[in-house]
Amino acid sequence: MYTSVMKGVGHYVPERVVTNAELEEQLNTSDTWIRERTGIQERHFFTPGKDTVASMSAAAARMALDRAGLQAQDIDFIVLATITPDYYFPGSGVLLQRELGLPGIGALDIRVQCTGFIYALSIADQYIKTGMYKHVLVIGAEIQSSAMDMTPRGRGVSVIFGDGAGAAVVSASEEQGRGVLSTHLHADGTYAEELVIKDPGSSRPQRMYEAMGELDGTYCYMNGNAIFKHAIQRFSEAVQEALATNHVTKDEIDLLVPHQANYRITRYLQEQLELRDEQVFSNIHKYGNTTAASIPIALSEAWAEGRIQSGDLVCLAAFGSGFTWGSALIRW
Repeated sequence: MYTSVMKGVGHYVPERVVTNAELEEQLNTSDTWIRERTGIQERHFFTPGKDTVASMSAAAARMALDRAGLQAQDIDFIVLATITPDYYFPGSGVLLQRELGLPGIGALDIRVQCTGFIYALSIADQYIKTGMYKHVLVIGAEIQSSAMDMTPRGRGVSVIFGDGAGAAVVSASEEQGRGVLSTHLHADGTYAEELVIKDPGSSRPQRMYEAMGELDGTYCYMNGNAIFKHAIQRFSEAVQEALATNHVTKDEIDLLVPHQANYRITRYLQEQLELRDEQVFSNIHKYGNTTAASIPIALSEAWAEGRIQSGDLVCLAAFGSGFTWGSALIRW
């Protein structure tokens, strides 16, 4: 059986930087309030007419391919995680395929919110281990700024999210003990409405074009207290599950790359696991919460900064709407 190695990682964020200061007057908030509650200092918003989920994904993919020493034509399959596709349908996976000039290969879109990249990585890992594909392109990409309520009513949510894309080329290897050691996926739909955008949705009497007239359902609702309570529990459980499955200890982790949801959650997780600062990667202060894109963007930056070296033990963990949560342990 083959193993799945991270051959190359890449990312793209839009040019437009939106600081807390820019949001202060618009949302009736303050830089201090945002930093204290989230750790975020700025985020990137897409440029209409230039950035799309597909184009950002393609830019991240090209960086990952270049770092992997591969060409786009080497890719056998695409798995794209996003909750903000360019169209209601078709999915953005086929649009990315078109951007990269890869007609004919399979393109799978998944919607697993903030846990999307880990789910996508797990799917790629299964395809590679069975020998079906040799090189799988795994993407997490979001344009969320266009879906935010940019008024004082929405400030509790709108200050958190940003736009961007991250990519990984996951390739088959015959070297045992390296690559993706295990992935762990979980969900509990009991809490689906605690973090939700209801419209446009097909299950209500008004279809999407009519529902847009009532804005409440088209904006993100988040029960912040419930999210924090469940996130700190599930993050820790997911990391512990990955460690226990592979019979390693927390001290052996070279780098934990959590989903960048909130810096307070990351710090709480670090304290729970008693990890040193150098064992945990965080870049939420620069990008905010980019949902499915946050882990691959963080991986790309960590690799570029020399925080990830060959042979390092890297743990990924995420929690998000659904609720969904999961982890992956990788020997780089």
